[in-house]
Amino acid sequence: MNREYPAYPIPGVGVLAFDGAKFLLIRRGKPPRAGEWSIPGGAIELGETARAAAVREFTEECGGVIELRDVVDVVDIFWRDAQDRLQYHYVVVDFWAEWRGGELRAQSDAMAARWVAVDELSQYNLPAQTQAMIEKAIARRDKK
Repeated sequence: MNREYPAYPIPGVGVLAFDGAKFLLIRRGKPPRAGEWSIPGGAIELGETARAAAVREFTEECGGVIELRDVVDVVDIFWRDAQDRLQYHYVVVDFWAEWRGGELRAQSDAMAARWVAVDELSQYNLPAQTQAMIEKAIARRDKK
């Protein structure tokens, strides 16, 4: 199925990863949002669970090892083209995770990966929906 102008929504995952007081951001290498800072994630493959997809996508984009924790939220992500046609539609299950080691390096469709202090997130021009998800993940993590 085409990801652009799909016949139905594409299921995906996102990973909100923490290493102590720092949060992981990637710079996307492919559309949609190529060149923008975001959280690691991508589409769920046929026959794959959402949790397995989250770990796979994180490893493919960032390397290293994470301990996947709980679901933060489920969001619909829409992108419209210049003619206001629905170009992309993802339904994304976002998880939070703890970094457990290895070498962090941008791979696959990520142009860069870096740990960022939470109070520095405003420098990355994140969409409001992503910023809100990060805040929810911080709140969930603080409850543990």
